[in-house]
Amino acid sequence: MELPGLGEHCSERTCKQLDFLPLKCDACGEVFCKDHIRYDDHKCSSAYKKNVQVPVCPLCNAPIPVQKGEIPDIVVGAHMDKDCKYNPTQQKQRIFTNKCLKPGCKRKEMMKVLCEQCGGNFCIKHRHPLDHDCTGSSRPTSKA
Repeated sequence: MELPGLGEHCSERTCKQLDFLPLKCDACGEVFCKDHIRYDDHKCSSAYKKNVQVPVCPLCNAPIPVQKGEIPDIVVGAHMDKDCKYNPTQQKQRIFTNKCLKPGCKRKEMMKVLCEQCGGNFCIKHRHPLDHDCTGSSRPTSKA
């Protein structure tokens, strides 16, 4: 039993396959099968309208606007020479900056680990009041 009212034929002239789930190209508006829906697969003449890519500066990661007819490499190069906000010292920022206050400990952590009783900053190993001989609380600390 045939169902002649269902599906559409692929617009690619070499294919013309009857597809029950046809896809419409968002650039040219023609209907294609799954094998020819990409712009390159059906040699879409309107692909330039939708297939737009903006180059990004490799140093500062900023998008660089390119006018029609300009070569992206030259525009990005000019940006790098004049307008680039790249700061090499920004790349060398240290992550582990929170030094442990326990005498003799030289460990540093990414995040602050504050003691609830004395308010000091300690490493993971010395974060508990008993581990850093905490003097900030008048109540006794349990050994549990």
